Amino acid sequence: MRALRCPRLRLAPLARTLNRMKWDDINLQACSVARALSVLGERWTLLIIRDAFRGTRRFDDFQRSLGVTRHRLSERLRKLVEEGVLTRVAYMERPARYEYRLTRKGLALYPVLMTLSQWGDDWMDDGNGPPDYYRHSLCGHHVRPVLSCSECGDTLRPEEVSAQAGEVLTAYIDYLSARGESLPTAGELAREAARHWRENRSEQS
Repeated sequence: MRALRCPRLRLAPLARTLNRMKWDDINLQACSVARALSVLGERWTLLIIRDAFRGTRRFDDFQRSLGVTRHRLSERLRKLVEEGVLTRVAYMERPARYEYRLTRKGLALYPVLMTLSQWGDDWMDDGNGPPDYYRHSLCGHHVRPVLSCSECGDTLRPEEVSAQAGEVLTAYIDYLSARGESLPTAGELAREAARHWRENRSEQS
């Protein structure tokens, strides 16, 4: 693993050519946040997942809960199924009717929803307190999600955590270094490294 800041490369000037990114291509970046947003970043999507965690499974129940149009709900559910976040399970044969259930990939979003809910409680409660409290059934107490280190258990703080380049980013940084080129910004690096990898993966294999 290597830190994104590489001493052999100088920072790119502000006049660096801007490579514009379309929202539909955001999943092509070498960035896990961007890739996650390509699935979760559209309107209504996280609310659908919220309701799925609350036990909602059928189309009409989702629509009743959210108040979204049937067309938009169909689009969002279809994408979540295509991305493996939800799966369709038949509950009636004649006529064919399906319900939507969270997959393992979908269940893995639970920490995301809990943390997002806590952020809303802390910063957008309008002074009225949290709309909901979460109770841990094993100990009986109300809980707050805490992000902690998997190795030492300490609470993670942004000033104490640094991003380090993975395989694709490291390879691209080495490529730029060998050519004597400057290191782009973090966002540009995510886009350009992924593009470089796609264009050269046939040679790498």
